[in-house]
Amino acid sequence: MNDAAVRLEYLADTVRLLYPGAGSPRAYTVLPHAAVPRRLAPRRWWHPWPRVVVPVEGSIAAHLGEVLGRPVETVLHVRPALRANRKPVLEARSGGRRLAFVKIGDSERARALVTAEAAALRRLAGLPLDTVTVPRVLHHGSWRGLAVLALSPLPVRRRQVPRRLLLDAIKEIAGTGGPSPAWHGDLAPWNMCPSRDGRVLVWDWERYEVGVPYGFDAVHHFFQRALRRMDPPLAAQACLARAARELAPLGVSGAAARQTALRYLIALADRHAADGHSPLGPPESWLSPVADHEELLT
Repeated sequence: MNDAAVRLEYLADTVRLLYPGAGSPRAYTVLPHAAVPRRLAPRRWWHPWPRVVVPVEGSIAAHLGEVLGRPVETVLHVRPALRANRKPVLEARSGGRRLAFVKIGDSERARALVTAEAAALRRLAGLPLDTVTVPRVLHHGSWRGLAVLALSPLPVRRRQVPRRLLLDAIKEIAGTGGPSPAWHGDLAPWNMCPSRDGRVLVWDWERYEVGVPYGFDAVHHFFQRALRRMDPPLAAQACLARAARELAPLGVSGAAARQTALRYLIALADRHAADGHSPLGPPESWLSPVADHEELLT
């Protein structure tokens, strides 16, 4: 089954889950809109089914209206197929204004991630952050056995974060752990952007963790960018080769930087194993070669 078919099947299951009164999936359609990926709804398609308003009573929209204190309309986002952290994500809107982004924990793993993000954001809300801006938790609870996390929307601008500002953000996030460095856990370019006031807007905190080697976020940022240009084995080699250069501005020595990069790659492989998902392929193909090489050098 290809990506589009998996997404559409997941969309149908999600609509039935969040809008119990919607009935058959043929009561709605994916419209050819600029916000809808072309692989789901090519612009040349002609949709024979009429637009139908999905019933609100007894739905997640009604629940969100109650917790947010006003009637809301919802827009459902469908994440890429077969991702370990895939979960329904909604936009809650009222009067044409976006009120919140809402994450729904619809599986055991997704519920754990939603709960972890809520805890991380509450922790960060109590800290004086000068560089990083994070969403506020508007609501965290459950509905029909699903975890529900509503977050304030950030004024996102799709621009790259300058290098100096990125390093300041990495340092500040590391410092939120107190004596033990912390990391965001997925500080990739697509999870941040510069704000108009010179800060960094950062979202998707579900992998935040305290007690990791200093510099994990910098290594992750480099590795994720490298994966856009090369296959996982080569990206892992580049990760170790560039570790000293990437971590030098953070005050990490060359030898320590390579060890930090290796520990990061091992931690990432452990994460994938815990998720039951191998987006980079088996660790033997991309992690073992660099780990074995480092062992020979020590």
